Amino acid sequence: MNKYLKRGIIFTVLGIALGALGVYLKNIENNFYGIVLTLSVIVFGIGFLTVIYSLIRKIERESILETRAKEAEHKKD
Repeated sequence: MNKYLKRGIIFTVLGIALGALGVYLKNIENNFYGIVLTLSVIVFGIGFLTVIYSLIRKIERESILETRAKEAEHKKD
């Protein structure tokens, strides 16, 4: 697991937890719930995008390594 995937999972879980806290605050009629729910959406979004970014980086890295291997093979010939 790379650092972006770890961070993405942490932010995603934190966003879900903040969302649950916001719903709880709404149920007890606390006026602070709007800020917490807004923050949870932002944190969840950052986490989700970070997970997607880590997957794109992994695919790109594999592509670069494959290209380098092909270039090294052509230089041998």
